[in-house]
Amino acid sequence: MNLNLSQIRDITTGAVRIEEIDNGIHFYRFTQQQEELYKNRSDDFYRKTFATSGVQMRFQTNSQTLFLRTEITSGSNRTYFAFNVFVNGVKIDALDNFSDIDMPKNYTTLKLPHGEFSKKFNLGVGDKEVCIYFPWSVGAVVKELTLDDDSFIKSRKPSKKMLCFGDSITQGYDALHPCNKYISKLANMLNAEEYNKAIGGEVFFPALAATKEDFEPDYITVAYGTNDWNECSKEELTHNCKDFLCNLSNNYPNAKIFVITPIWRKDMNESRLFGDFKSVGEIIQKQTAAFSNISVIQGFEFVPQNEDLFADLRLHPNDEGFEYYFENLAKQLKI
Repeated sequence: MNLNLSQIRDITTGAVRIEEIDNGIHFYRFTQQQEELYKNRSDDFYRKTFATSGVQMRFQTNSQTLFLRTEITSGSNRTYFAFNVFVNGVKIDALDNFSDIDMPKNYTTLKLPHGEFSKKFNLGVGDKEVCIYFPWSVGAVVKELTLDDDSFIKSRKPSKKMLCFGDSITQGYDALHPCNKYISKLANMLNAEEYNKAIGGEVFFPALAATKEDFEPDYITVAYGTNDWNECSKEELTHNCKDFLCNLSNNYPNAKIFVITPIWRKDMNESRLFGDFKSVGEIIQKQTAAFSNISVIQGFEFVPQNEDLFADLRLHPNDEGFEYYFENLAKQLKI
C-alpha cells in the first residue's frame, strides 16, 4: 500500500503545508509569507527554510514493514542527514548517508552525497505506534512510502502544538540523529507537535515574529543571542529582542512563551564589537520583564564546557551535548 498525499497529510506533524510536485511529496515548515521574508534576506537563509527540521509522521498500524524512498536536497551547510524510525517509543532503525563510514570527531565539514535514498524497515508484528523523524539538515522529498497491502493506518498526532524559534542549535546543528535535537525531546515531553522555525545563523528577526500561523500554539520557545553577539551591537540586540517578543506576545497572548538565553561557546572570550558574551543573557532577561506570558530561562550552563560535547568542538552540540541541553532545560521549565 503506497500512501497517497491525503494519507500523508493526515499523519504528518510539524509541516505548515504539504504539496505533491513532480512525483514527490514536499514538506514545508515555513509559510509562503515567511519564505518570502527569507528570500529577500539572503540566499543562504532562504535555502535553510526548506530543511525538514521538526517534521514527523506519527501513526498507528499493524503493518510489519515500512518502505521509504526519498530524494535529499540541500537545507543547510551540513551534508549529513538521517531519518529515525521509532516503534512504540523505541528507535528501531535509521536511513542516513553516514552509517557506513567512520565519523571523525568533528564531522561538521564532511561532504556526503545527496540524491535518492531508500530503505525497508521491519516494524514487527501486531498493532504499534510508529514515528518517523525527518532530517533537520536537508530538504527531504518523499518519493514513496509503503506499508503492507493488508494493513491499516491511523493518525496519532500529539494533543498540543509548540512553535519553536531560534538559530542553528534549535534547527538541529549538530545532532547526527534528528530525534536527539533538544527541541524534539522537549516537544515529546510536552506531547506537542514541533513547528520548527529555526534558521542556522539567525538573530532576533522581528518581521518573522510579526507573521501569524493559522494555528494557535500552546507553547512557544525562543532561542537566539549567540549570533547577535557576533553580528550586532547591544543597542541592536535590545531593539530587535524587544520588538520580536512584542510581536509574539501580541500574536499569541494565550501561549506560554519561554525565552532561552545562549549556551556556552568556546570563543566567548574573544573580542567582539558587542562586548561581553554573558551580557547577551542579561539584555534578553531585561526585555522579557514587560510581558506576563513570557518567561526567561538562562541557558549558559545547559551544556558543560567540554569541547567533546560539541560536534564542531566549540559551538554546536553533538547528540550527547543535546542530551545535557534537554535535561537541564527540562529541570527549569515550569509548565
